[in-house]
Amino acid sequence: MNYRTHIVSSLAEIGQAAWDGLVRAQEAANPFLSYAFLHALHESGSASAATGWQPQFITLWDGQALAAALPLYVKDHSYGEYVFDWAWADAYQRHGFEYYPKLLSAIPFTPVAGARLLARDPQARAALIEVLTATQQASGVSSTHVLFPPEEQARQLEQAGFMLRQGVQFHWLNQGYASFDEFLATLEQKKRKNIRAERRKVAQAGVTLRRVRGVDADDTAWRFFNRCYRHTYAAHHSTPYLNLDFWLRIGQSMPENILLVLAERDNKPVAASLVIHDEHTLFGRYWGEIEHVPCLHFEAAYYQPLEFCIEQGIQTFEGGAQGEHKMARGFLPTRTWSAHWLAHPAFADAIERFLEREAGGIDDYIDELNERNPFRMRG
Repeated sequence: MNYRTHIVSSLAEIGQAAWDGLVRAQEAANPFLSYAFLHALHESGSASAATGWQPQFITLWDGQALAAALPLYVKDHSYGEYVFDWAWADAYQRHGFEYYPKLLSAIPFTPVAGARLLARDPQARAALIEVLTATQQASGVSSTHVLFPPEEQARQLEQAGFMLRQGVQFHWLNQGYASFDEFLATLEQKKRKNIRAERRKVAQAGVTLRRVRGVDADDTAWRFFNRCYRHTYAAHHSTPYLNLDFWLRIGQSMPENILLVLAERDNKPVAASLVIHDEHTLFGRYWGEIEHVPCLHFEAAYYQPLEFCIEQGIQTFEGGAQGEHKMARGFLPTRTWSAHWLAHPAFADAIERFLEREAGGIDDYIDELNERNPFRMRG
């Protein structure tokens, strides 16, 4: 079939109905792929040409129907990606080559696995990969990177000449728990005791927590959350990726996917976390505080969302990037994937050898982590 190819710099050129219709057809769909989330990133200026994220989405059309699409950005830096290639960029520079601009397929600032090669059928997906490979060859970029695709799509990209890289995240699985205490009962005694002690510290500090669904979050709640978010970035001498306009936009356009956890002491708000969810998975988390309370981060960003998962029957809580400390709270290691193409043959060969060594290290790391399983052995 002959598809019409169109490169778009704004999702408005596609339209919400067409984009979300294609997203819903994917097995590995999630709220971060939605028109509401991506459009808010772009329109708020959080992910835009001005911040080094120039949208250049590839779309394939069958007449007036959207047959396939690839979220794609031209990047002039490597911030906000969570699959680190700083050493690759440094090696290019030391040898007198330009690493930027590069092409990146990812959800900006979001280390969440999900479909990247959006297509209505295998034929359209194969055509989309062909257009991607032709685009990267013709554009003169140093490289193309597809971050956090499902393994099946990573393997398809490998067949097209991409190199695969693996990583590790930590996910919590709901085993049909009736309560948080029932979940705790499955953990080793030391882990269970530590969690109860952390929760007790927060209560003894006079902190109360309130879970607010997105549909009930008002402007005051959003402005306070943004204040916490920015304050915490500043405390770590970093610049926040997201702004108030973004938070307000997703609060209006996808409230059914949002849960805010607000922490208060002496009738004054002191911290907040935000998670995104659908009916199957909860994704965490954005977090910030204006007053430090020991263990409050764990309560607001982990234990409250875990209770929410149990109450709502949500099956998985994806804990975000890195963090072995999550294992002590019932999260288990999960393998992630990314796919990489480099134009320069010598660098591609060197990185391929590096990735082979790294993959062996990832296997050993996961084996080591699994030996530290936090759950009680069942007799």
